[in-house]
Amino acid sequence: MDFSKYTIGFGITGSFCTHEKIKKEIRHLMELGANVIPIFSYQTLNTDTRFGRAADFVQDVVDITMNEGIRSISQAEPIGPNNFLDVMVIAPCTGNTLAKLQAGISDSPVLMAAKAHLRNNRPLVISISTNDALGINFKNIGNLMYMKNIYFVPFGQDNFKAKPSSMIAKTNLIPDTIEEAMKGRQIQPILQ
Repeated sequence: MDFSKYTIGFGITGSFCTHEKIKKEIRHLMELGANVIPIFSYQTLNTDTRFGRAADFVQDVVDITMNEGIRSISQAEPIGPNNFLDVMVIAPCTGNTLAKLQAGISDSPVLMAAKAHLRNNRPLVISISTNDALGINFKNIGNLMYMKNIYFVPFGQDNFKAKPSSMIAKTNLIPDTIEEAMKGRQIQPILQ
């Protein structure tokens, strides 16, 4: 794959347990030649967890992408009129972000970026990571699957015994999903 012609907006939301995997995938996109612009949710920017300090994670992403990224709603809004992203990825995409995206709410940099990007009829790739995918968010996933220009990274249950409603995307398939989305196709199979 050669992504040297792509400018990719990469929205990063909560699901802190997946952040190490996300850094690996951002690094991989950079190795494929992409220009990656990180877009940080407020939670990602400000929440320290047992998985690490927010400032350290953000700095790692900045170092990988060589881009300070988008950190506010006002910085995200010009994505629409300036039309500078070829594709946008939300990874991880939490249940909260899924629900708000499906409802048209844009109260964070990632959601505003997604809204602004979708107005340009360009692909939005969603890499879910949510404990309630087979619960309250199941309908939101279904509704988003029917929306124009939205594509899902294949996903499946990550711990069906301890967390039967939880699902997580196969993040290593982000580049393949982008490649198919740029052709207007959903990668298959979606459920893995």
